[in-house]
Amino acid sequence: MEPPDNVTPNPPDDLDWYADDSELLEQSTLSDALKDADQRELLRLPPGDEAELDVIIELNLLHEGGLKEAHAQFKKLYEPLRDGEPEEVANTYVACRLSMREIQQLIRSDEKHVEQRKRAIYRVWPDFPVKALIDRSVATVKADAARRSYEATGVDVTWAVIDSGIDANHPHFKHYDTLTGDVESLHHDFTQENSPLTDEYGHGTHVAGIIAGGLAAGPAYVAQRVASEADADGGDAQIGTRLDERPVSDPQRLSGVAPGCKLVSLKVLDKLGTSRSRHILRALQYIREEVNGHGKLLRVQGVNLSVGYEFDAQWFACGQSPLCVEVDRLVKSGVVVVVAAGNTGYGAQSTEAGRAKTGLTLTINDPGNAALAITVGATHRDSPHTYGVSYFSSKGPTGDGRLKPDLVAPGERITSCAAGRRLGPVQKLFEGRHPTQDPHPCLYIDESGTSMAAPHVSGAIAAFLSIRREFIGRPEEVKRIFLENATSLGRERYFEGHGMLDLMRVIQAV
Repeated sequence: MEPPDNVTPNPPDDLDWYADDSELLEQSTLSDALKDADQRELLRLPPGDEAELDVIIELNLLHEGGLKEAHAQFKKLYEPLRDGEPEEVANTYVACRLSMREIQQLIRSDEKHVEQRKRAIYRVWPDFPVKALIDRSVATVKADAARRSYEATGVDVTWAVIDSGIDANHPHFKHYDTLTGDVESLHHDFTQENSPLTDEYGHGTHVAGIIAGGLAAGPAYVAQRVASEADADGGDAQIGTRLDERPVSDPQRLSGVAPGCKLVSLKVLDKLGTSRSRHILRALQYIREEVNGHGKLLRVQGVNLSVGYEFDAQWFACGQSPLCVEVDRLVKSGVVVVVAAGNTGYGAQSTEAGRAKTGLTLTINDPGNAALAITVGATHRDSPHTYGVSYFSSKGPTGDGRLKPDLVAPGERITSCAAGRRLGPVQKLFEGRHPTQDPHPCLYIDESGTSMAAPHVSGAIAAFLSIRREFIGRPEEVKRIFLENATSLGRERYFEGHGMLDLMRVIQAV
């Protein structure tokens, strides 16, 4: 990614220097997501010019003195504005809190150097707010058949889950020692709580249970969401949901797609399921540099990202945000990266008759816009050919016209581990029906979203790599094989991508 050489060297003093359309295309140091007050407000950033914003500074990789000199030069630019030092996020990024006035001053000071190679700053981005985006669905992607026919269980493969943590106390992760052994020292908490094997929010544990783990025997209890009618203030009945028990004939079927795969918990979401992109940037660099030694060790062969944020096409640079760049960089180092497409494929649009709810294209979330990521949309858990792509699943193309999502996989009412804030209601449901003295009963819950679809693909690739080990370290070839051997659902390409995940076809094609 080369820095532009057409940046205006001396912008005007006022903040309206970005308003003209021609200058919008010319001036690229400041992300379009920051230029407009309305856009900042949509990102839950204060719209005022004097209010402090969380931002990520992308340093100039082509600085004549190298990245180290660019970092030192930026610190000198920063010193007159704030006490203390900016926070280093990854090698090429620093995080800080600045007002729009201070950001403008920072850019103006840096652009006194007319030549791009003498500037410290390549781009200023928002520190985007990030949010969290089995027994029946395993058969849908033919992982059970692959297990029986090829013993594709994910053994000796390790996958990182960048999410809200993984609850190590859940029995689902005990039988296969999913979180212990060689991976025990690799878990890391980037939220500063120092508890990667806890999960107050519950999202990461649910995602992890879809990828790997499973039960040796029961009992296990599954809660499902069912429609219910609740009378609102004595008026008309409204449709809501409640939890009810769903019988499970064989608890051993409550296994991940690759039950023998090891998992590394990289915690980036807090107890409310929110975060900032800086934490994910740190996690991606941690895998690439500290865990995998820049691709020389490959102790982690794959990553699941069921987190992200909405990316607006009018910001330009689709696929070039810090998160997308770091995802592509990790893939280039030999790691498969699977990303949820997002759940923003349905919303309201204005029509002559008023507001109408409809499916929305151009809604792929970051980092699903990363070119080398395997971006996954959602479909029905056991009848995908009948029901097609889930209405909520984000749809392509990307803002710059590329085909996404890459694949679809089951993402509706997917059964996996209950933990964190999801655990309380499930415990309450079963405590009267199935009394137990076990402090950690084996409880599961159904959840929906592309967050649940992505780990199906992660698990399938882990299972594939466990029996076709020559493809470890060749993520782009793995992506090609999985896309070429997906099964079409007969839907529009920007809905289904290349089609639905089909593990048996993949294995038989190699």
